[in-house]
Amino acid sequence: MKKLILILLASLSVLSTQVQASEGGVAWDKFPSAKLTDVASLQNGAKLFVNYCLNCHSAAFMRYNRLRDLNLTEDQIKQNLMFTTEKVGDTMKIALDPKQAKEWFGGTPPDLTVIARSRADIGKGSGADYLYTYLRSYYRDETKATGWNNLAFPSVGMPNVLWELQGQRTAKYVEEKDPHHHGEVVHRFAGFEQVTPGTLTPVQFDDTVADLVAYMQWMGEPAQNHRVRLGVWVLIFLAFFSVITWRLNAAYWKDIK
Repeated sequence: MKKLILILLASLSVLSTQVQASEGGVAWDKFPSAKLTDVASLQNGAKLFVNYCLNCHSAAFMRYNRLRDLNLTEDQIKQNLMFTTEKVGDTMKIALDPKQAKEWFGGTPPDLTVIARSRADIGKGSGADYLYTYLRSYYRDETKATGWNNLAFPSVGMPNVLWELQGQRTAKYVEEKDPHHHGEVVHRFAGFEQVTPGTLTPVQFDDTVADLVAYMQWMGEPAQNHRVRLGVWVLIFLAFFSVITWRLNAAYWKDIK
């Protein structure tokens, strides 16, 4: 009995830690989910992924020919999206040496095939929400090795690869009294300050990031839109069939007392 109580207390402690972790940090912005059914957005997201992400990150479980599901022909895929291989049936691998990557960035860049699915947090939102927030939360920080920091991922090793589109900005903080510790001061985030403009306006940049995130969400499960549509029809069929079964059952037993 004593051992059981200790196990329960340990479980509660771990759960409490997980809840606190989910509540900490910056709140996640809502990803515009309509992008997931917009083929033009997904095509643009695939282009952005190849140009900005596939240099360091692989997508080793995604084949180029699967992009035909986005209404792209093999010629379009070869001419516009394939830079690391010549075979359209190959996976999205990269030539970056993991040892060199660890040396440059402090860690090996993760594979991004299912990154959107793996980053979901019940307390904060979907993996797409996280990525949409993360990619829009970079700011200049000269105290970091890369010169960049991120509000959603403090001290991140990855630099801001989209800085030319977004421009450069700094984070503003204000000092406030710590409500939990008397006499101590905390720094509260008070917004970003644009230093140099990017090639896109803030609205255009947010829309571009949404396209990129939509593609990464789609890449984690290319059949998800088909699965959702099929699921709706299955539920409609089951509801209709349930009504028929109910009436047949009533007709069968009506003369039996």
